[in-house]
Amino acid sequence: MAKTLVQEFTKGLWAEIPPFRLVLGLCPTLGVTTSMKNGLGMGLATTFVLVFSNILVSLMRNLIPSKVRIACFIIIIATFVIVVELLMQAYAYALFQTLGVFIPLIVVNCIVLGRAEAFASKNGLLASTADGLGIGIGFSLSLAALGAVREIIGTGMFFGYSLFGPNYKPFTFMIQAPGAFVALGLMLCLMNLVGKK
Repeated sequence: MAKTLVQEFTKGLWAEIPPFRLVLGLCPTLGVTTSMKNGLGMGLATTFVLVFSNILVSLMRNLIPSKVRIACFIIIIATFVIVVELLMQAYAYALFQTLGVFIPLIVVNCIVLGRAEAFASKNGLLASTADGLGIGIGFSLSLAALGAVREIIGTGMFFGYSLFGPNYKPFTFMIQAPGAFVALGLMLCLMNLVGKK
């Protein structure tokens, strides 16, 4: 049992890490990763929703009729998105303003709905919790890494600290929308190269 839970948790950290392995959740991945702080904030918000929606879907899986399961999953997910949105407004308002519309869009994030449909609706509480936590942490790490790369190259700064001195000419392309695609493509390439070894 413990071995299975560890496997469910760790698969989200490498074997099924979104967006690099599952290639899901690209809208927030490309939209908010202009800095590591934004990426990490979005990842943690998604992790909160993912874990708690997996828990509730798992607990209610035998009560939800199969014909309306997707609608019920969306209602469950939307409930936790509202909770995380209110928590961010109360305790991290600057980050809430920066992430903007991407927080409500967690409702339709295919990672969250996909885990509810493919895993939590078919498995018990502990396995579903481990799955949600692993996938969520993997997603948070992915967004943070992508945000760090874009922030460092695009601004020459990291968490507000200058890394390269006053003579550095920032490659501002990296913090613009096309730079998100380039950075994601390069990181996907790197993940595939490392995965083959």
